[in-house]
Amino acid sequence: MIGTSTTALKHQLELEPSETKHRIGIFGGTFNPPHVGQLVLAECVGKQLGLEKVYWMPNAQPVDATHASAIEPSYRMQLVHMAILDNPFFELELLEIRNGGESHTYQSMKELVDTHPENEYYFIMGANTVRKLPTWDHIDELSQIVTFAAGVHSGQETTSDYPVLWFDVPNISVSASEVRTRIRMNQSINYLVPEREALFIREYDLYRGLYD
Repeated sequence: MIGTSTTALKHQLELEPSETKHRIGIFGGTFNPPHVGQLVLAECVGKQLGLEKVYWMPNAQPVDATHASAIEPSYRMQLVHMAILDNPFFELELLEIRNGGESHTYQSMKELVDTHPENEYYFIMGANTVRKLPTWDHIDELSQIVTFAAGVHSGQETTSDYPVLWFDVPNISVSASEVRTRIRMNQSINYLVPEREALFIREYDLYRGLYD
């Protein structure tokens, strides 16, 4: 579903096949831990956009205070790797982890755009993240170098002060916070995260004793 306010972007998508640039998705986040809702979101939006690949980009140090309890980036990187391993459509982008420090989307995307001028970047997010865009650093500049693409399900708003392409995705009610809580309470996280990821979390005893 493409919002009526994005006619120009829709026209751009229709013309894109004649361009030489590669259509690449970036799905950034803390992934603390990654879960099936994020997997479905990235897959559905990426496929509807006709992207060649979607790169998952875990941050090094989240700037959002709600992620103050994020585990080490090396562990989150491994969790993402485990989550996407079986899907050739997905790849890892380790730019923010390699750079270290606070991860700001504009700085990261500018570096990717400058380093890979052969790519046309689409920044994938959920509808809830779209509402936070006005608080992002250099959001106006960011909107000029990437195309925002958001997954939305029934009942969610499809309006923004910034140009956004909206795509229907299944409503999968799961969050990283819920997964962490279930781990702390010794409850099953089967089917909330991929099996390989769940095994990794148990093997390294992650999220035990952490409180949001």
